[in-house]
Amino acid sequence: MKKLLKIFSLSIIICTFIFTGISERGANKAKADGGASPKANDLVIDLNVPEVSRDVANDTLKLNALHVYSDVHFLLASKNIKWRSSNKNVASVDQNGKVTLKGHNGKTFIYASDGYRQDRISIQYKGNQDKIVVEKQHGSRYDLINKAINHMTLEEKVGQMLMPDFRTWKGKNVTQMQPEIAQLIKDYHIGGVILFRENTVSADQTIRLTRAYQDAAEKYGMLVSVDQEGGIVTRLQTGTDFPGNMALGATRSEELAGKVGKVIGEELQADGINMDFGPVMDVNVNPDNPVIGVRSFGADPQLVTDLGKAYINGLHQTNTTSTAKHFPGHGDTAVDSHIGLPEVPYDMDRLQKVELYPFQQAMNAGIDAIMTAHVTFPKIDDTKVISKKDGTEISLPATLSYKVLTGLMREQMGFKGVIVTDAMNMGAIVENFGPVDAAIRAVNAGADILLMPVGVEQVANGLYDAVSSGAIPESRIEQSVKRILTLKLNRSIVKSEVEPNIEDQVANALKVVGSPEHKQIEKEVAAKSITLVKNDQLLPLQVAKEDKIAVVGSSNYYVDSLFNEVKKHHDNVIYINTSTELTANQLNQIKDAKYIIVGTYTSSVAGRAPNASQMLMTKQLIATGKPVVAVGIRNPYDIMSYPNVGAYLVQYSYNKASFEASVNTIFGQNKPTGKLPVTIYNQDGSILYNIGHGLGY
Repeated sequence: MKKLLKIFSLSIIICTFIFTGISERGANKAKADGGASPKANDLVIDLNVPEVSRDVANDTLKLNALHVYSDVHFLLASKNIKWRSSNKNVASVDQNGKVTLKGHNGKTFIYASDGYRQDRISIQYKGNQDKIVVEKQHGSRYDLINKAINHMTLEEKVGQMLMPDFRTWKGKNVTQMQPEIAQLIKDYHIGGVILFRENTVSADQTIRLTRAYQDAAEKYGMLVSVDQEGGIVTRLQTGTDFPGNMALGATRSEELAGKVGKVIGEELQADGINMDFGPVMDVNVNPDNPVIGVRSFGADPQLVTDLGKAYINGLHQTNTTSTAKHFPGHGDTAVDSHIGLPEVPYDMDRLQKVELYPFQQAMNAGIDAIMTAHVTFPKIDDTKVISKKDGTEISLPATLSYKVLTGLMREQMGFKGVIVTDAMNMGAIVENFGPVDAAIRAVNAGADILLMPVGVEQVANGLYDAVSSGAIPESRIEQSVKRILTLKLNRSIVKSEVEPNIEDQVANALKVVGSPEHKQIEKEVAAKSITLVKNDQLLPLQVAKEDKIAVVGSSNYYVDSLFNEVKKHHDNVIYINTSTELTANQLNQIKDAKYIIVGTYTSSVAGRAPNASQMLMTKQLIATGKPVVAVGIRNPYDIMSYPNVGAYLVQYSYNKASFEASVNTIFGQNKPTGKLPVTIYNQDGSILYNIGHGLGY
């Protein structure tokens, strides 16, 4: 059997008789045996809900039993639930609802019962077709999502669409639930929250905070999200610290990308976080991009697609919600949308080949959510609006564009999942449109979740008023709520009747987050990502005991980490801590050095300009005539300003494992295998090193 088999649902009506209960004798026996209270109106297996779909991974399938109450809200049935299989030769089921396929042809019914009610679902294995067929039960009892929406107030519906952040409260980082935050969640029926580094100090603390958010939610489970991309966007303060997407791009390994996604998913789940705003699927074809850069897998749409899909699959193996970003593509921009409004000027032919291609493939692969970009695409939507910032005429960004979100993403590309806006507090949005107008525009454009609205109360009331006035049809709100509830059921984000023991959750988080097995994968990614771009027969260094090595660069740019790693390989090492040209005294300290290792760190065009301080410093070192090894700590483009260096390697990340891997490569203990995921240009625009370039020993 394949490791991953997609479920196929039969479109025929399976059975006219719906099993809604058990015999009176069975019910009486269940009561005598301490069965569940008959408080709930019904018990339903979640996969029988028409909108719910789930994959079989490693021959297993997880089912949940839901109790449905009189107001048709549903909870995870977590007390006295009995599971059984009618044909254990085909599949067995444990008492947590985990079904294991045995590899034998045939059909079985999986039953769930609480002693008063039961439900069943059919699973058939067709070995000759290598296919698993799940036959859902049919009937109105399974129409949970539509019934829930029909019983929700407007305020409850709008609340599902709001995902605020609570980084700080009254000037302090929010590391534990505050009563005012819990009340705000209840008052506005908030359906999701995003965490940041300020909120995630340790695994112990984080699981307690996320549990408190779930406790504060009302009827439905809360989406607890985070930007855990790896690399420069890593929100957990403890745990596995991956080098990031461009490092994965340099490895060219789908296997490693899948492992990274799986580890990230496992650690997020252990911390009580169920939604990752990753992977970034922007194609970074613009070396001047100030906001994407190493967050992208690279400049090749197919490479981005292949690694992105593997990363998504890894997240899904842990049942973590995946989000591809930033649609329709933020990779070819030179303006940071946190502070300005970038434009991508290309026509649809180019967009389909480059920017849109990875997103379309991610949709086809079952991505849960797509995050929008605060970027204008005039060839898709040339609408002009007046900026509230300065009264000038500006183009409508994708986040607020019906033509982009509904016309392109929904209708042309066929995306059925959840659309999440990029942060609504970013300058490109809030300064030009204001919080409420931006929220109304985003909803009407087709956005389902408003991320980080500026002022929960203000935005919520603005949306209520817009529905009351007819500016937003309530049916438009209900479309989003249906997609959100579908996502929550698909990813088992459902409040439980009996919550698990918090101390058990803490113990598990401490065991999983940053485990030795996960750290080993971190080291493997770092080692295989190191890209040797230039080597004038200088590396690996052949160093005698008496040889002096000088490490030069600023501790502000993590070069002290480079120095500490070099010291592990050689005793006679000095460190010159500077980000500008060396003084006469500093030059005197390195005059007897046999080798110089310099680290440069840039994140912008200005930082790597030939006259930038780090670039002048490096060229000064090269001018001494001594052998110089340069390490591009973050962006691979630094060599554009010092092409005459003796050796140059790129590590794409400032994490500890990447510095260790770089220095191991310098001293020959790691054989470089990384390939450039982007093209490096000369200052005149000609190609210096092509994508795919990479030297070995």
